[in-house]
Amino acid sequence: MSAQGKIGVFDSGFGGLHTLRHLVGALPTYAYVYLGDSARAPYGPRTTDEVYVFSTQSVDFLLACGCELIIFACNTASSVALRKIQQEYLPTKYADKRVLGVSVPLAEAAATVTRNKRIGVIATEGTVRSGVFEREIHKLDPSIKIFQQAAPHLVTLIEAGEHDSEQLRETLVKYLQPLIDASIDTLILGCTHFGLIIDTIKSVVGPQITVVSESYAEPRALAAYLTRHPEIDERLSHDGKTNFYTTDTTDKFDRLGSIFFGRAIVSEKISL
Repeated sequence: MSAQGKIGVFDSGFGGLHTLRHLVGALPTYAYVYLGDSARAPYGPRTTDEVYVFSTQSVDFLLACGCELIIFACNTASSVALRKIQQEYLPTKYADKRVLGVSVPLAEAAATVTRNKRIGVIATEGTVRSGVFEREIHKLDPSIKIFQQAAPHLVTLIEAGEHDSEQLRETLVKYLQPLIDASIDTLILGCTHFGLIIDTIKSVVGPQITVVSESYAEPRALAAYLTRHPEIDERLSHDGKTNFYTTDTTDKFDRLGSIFFGRAIVSEKISL
């Protein structure tokens, strides 16, 4: 009997589809299930308790879909809920399942490429507030200096289709200039949405700053994880199918989601 397990990818909205796009591109034979909790997005301004509850509900849904492994593409969920889910929620309810986040791969990638040990982070309010990147990078190298910038208005602009507008560029300059002034040489995009505007971000910060995004870090991290854990890999299906679910209106999700995913998607609306 062939393996039937799937890889779940969870985000608070559309942004994780950009991460999924690169996962599918790098590891196309696996079966994926995507869940975007768009009805309750954004997670950034929400309390830790809210994000935790929403995240456990999403885990329940994806595991019910047959997922063996779930990736939190949402940086806010990764930074404020993942550890508790890994240490308390999974052991009591789903001891043989695994949930991974994006913060550690991003931190590892940034710590590897920085030359002057000055790393900037642009992210949601919740992710900045959690201090997750500072914590994870300092585990690798305590001498690295971290400069963080919350960018609460960028997600709204991106979801409105402002991917290369003058308004977006002006907003980026406002958020990024303090990091540039701090002489960073590496910038972490700590929100899934930001990968969609990576070219605009690169044009603002200039070629002297290396930009690290989930699209770069996550496929490598997942491939390495599956190599280290063949007992999980052997439970995964290789039928190459991808299913999409949203908690919001499917028409809107499909229209915007297709931009993030890079090709047309058809989603199903669910309740958590």
